[in-house]
Amino acid sequence: MKLFVSADMEGITGLVDETFVDSSKHNYKRGQEIMTSEVNSVINILHKKGCKEIIVNDSHSKMNNILIERLHPEAQLISGDVKPLSMVEGLDDSFSGAIFVGYHARASMKGVLSHSMTFGARNMFINETIIGELGFNAYVAGHYDVPVIMVAGDDQASFEAKSLIPGVTTATVKKAISRTAALCLPPEKSRKLLEEKTEEALANIHHVKPLKAPKHPVLRIEFANYGQAEWANLMPGTEIESGTTVRFQAKDMIEAYQAMIVMTELASRTKFC
Repeated sequence: MKLFVSADMEGITGLVDETFVDSSKHNYKRGQEIMTSEVNSVINILHKKGCKEIIVNDSHSKMNNILIERLHPEAQLISGDVKPLSMVEGLDDSFSGAIFVGYHARASMKGVLSHSMTFGARNMFINETIIGELGFNAYVAGHYDVPVIMVAGDDQASFEAKSLIPGVTTATVKKAISRTAALCLPPEKSRKLLEEKTEEALANIHHVKPLKAPKHPVLRIEFANYGQAEWANLMPGTEIESGTTVRFQAKDMIEAYQAMIVMTELASRTKFC
């Protein structure tokens, strides 16, 4: 069995504000250590249960956060950017399942450090379904017929995962109080929970179906201001549909995903001063 792990940072226990997830801030090294430890807890059970190949994709910011010198020796790490499939780089139809660790709620929702790729995006849609990073990544997994069997993060990420993926196992390592405060499990208990939930997810793997997007999905991104929509609209094939919402007709989910990356990167060039 071959498993894929996508590891974000905002949904790791104890990481509650930008000082833990921004490499220029004073708590970042602590954040790296706790993130690596949580990822190792998942890998440990995957290995014990007979997974022959475990690929971990570092999925936060510059995607070089996991401490490879402390990574479980039975896993391989995809580190750095630029990656054609960003948070799910390396995922294909050879995997039996995918696990998302350290995930957070989508933009415009309650949750610790909630957002969708960038802070300029208010809402994202595939056809009429509103999604964030979790949903986008699950749809890419579904494109390759790979089920997302577990999502770990705060309670709002768990809620979002269950609303999108019937039967998914969730591991709630902290409960949101506000966007920058949470009731957190101590790392020792978080690691134990992740091990228990990973074992549960593996036992349930055949009962979770891949999340499938429409064959020719329509991507819509609602930005925070018109300047961001103008930048995103520079990508060929897009149109400003209404207000600050930019539309793109994709041939498949992979094209929709990459269009989302390009549009949000362009939009981030907008200046506010």
